[in-house]
Amino acid sequence: MNREDLLTIASDWSHWTRPVPPSVARDVRLPEILSDRVALVIQGVRRCGKSTLMRQLIARYRLDPMRCAFINFEDPRLASNLDFETLQSLVDAFGEVAPGEGQRYFFLDEIQGVEGWQKWLSTQLDRPAGDVYVVSGSNATLLSGELGTALTGRHLTVELYPYSVHEFQRARPGTNTLDYLHAGGFPEPVTRPDGDLLLRQYFHDIVERDIRERLGARSSRPLRQVLQMAFESAGSELSLRRVAAPVGIAVATAQSYLDAAELAYLLFSAPFFAFSERKRASFPRKYYPVDSGLRRVVSTPGGLDLGKSLECAAFVALKQRYGEVCYWRGKGEVDFVIEDAGRVVPIQVTLDVLKPRHEAALTSFYEAFPQADEARTITLDSLPEILGDVAVR
Repeated sequence: MNREDLLTIASDWSHWTRPVPPSVARDVRLPEILSDRVALVIQGVRRCGKSTLMRQLIARYRLDPMRCAFINFEDPRLASNLDFETLQSLVDAFGEVAPGEGQRYFFLDEIQGVEGWQKWLSTQLDRPAGDVYVVSGSNATLLSGELGTALTGRHLTVELYPYSVHEFQRARPGTNTLDYLHAGGFPEPVTRPDGDLLLRQYFHDIVERDIRERLGARSSRPLRQVLQMAFESAGSELSLRRVAAPVGIAVATAQSYLDAAELAYLLFSAPFFAFSERKRASFPRKYYPVDSGLRRVVSTPGGLDLGKSLECAAFVALKQRYGEVCYWRGKGEVDFVIEDAGRVVPIQVTLDVLKPRHEAALTSFYEAFPQADEARTITLDSLPEILGDVAVR
């Protein structure tokens, strides 16, 4: 691609001639400075606001927009030029229009489709040019394999999710937790009357572009069926045999679908809590969608209830704060188990107050883990308080 065409595309995505539009501030912890020796990597499900967060960095770090080049590699004009040579051409071309002293900032959005970008970025960070790189992607394997090794100690990762309750209320003042559980937290649908249509389109796009294409599956129909069953069974142990049989696929295929969906941040798995890896592996996992609103538009009416929506939202908030979230089952079920400051903490989720079955499950849990910390309860009222600062890793 020639220099003029590439700069035209970059100009359309950048803010060289127009201001950055206002947006909802995100509750995500960022590094103190942007460094030319360390790449900032933003990962998260498609349409959760990664591009917007990139633009917010201009104000956050008081950058000169004229020295910031944005480009989204899902722009159709780049479809036949998704290789490292395009990346280098962008850097060279922008160097000509933004010369002189001072750092230049490259914001490379949805970079996962660019062939060879991993080695290219590693090389750029080794050069003394002083350029700063922020990249984003919609797949958790963005830093896997060779790139992860090449950038050991040379990158910071921020995982971005749909809006939390607090962010949702900034976007829609005067709303409450019930409104949040219904609408979900994908930024654009939150404020639009056709939000459900957008959510259904998001599900389609994620399945087609981030899962089916990655798997090389010929048809998306069985994939959709498996994911719909996972969404509807959120909070329950998921038997892969019961999922695979009605769809007419092998158990291993069903597992590969769920694994790919997890890599695309569409859903997350919760393993059984045990100190023994063998025991953990002997129990099925639970799966939780990334967003309660997305679950609502994908599931059949019979698969929906308020308690499950609260449990899904609580899981995602806990995952953001603590990383791995497990469940436990003995004489009753403990919804979640986390480790906080080295202490095992059981958590029950209920709309208002704990029921006898919750108490019985906790009693059974403490018999198995007498050194566990005091149990916590998540309700409609306490859900907004779960999420603290999300660490940069």
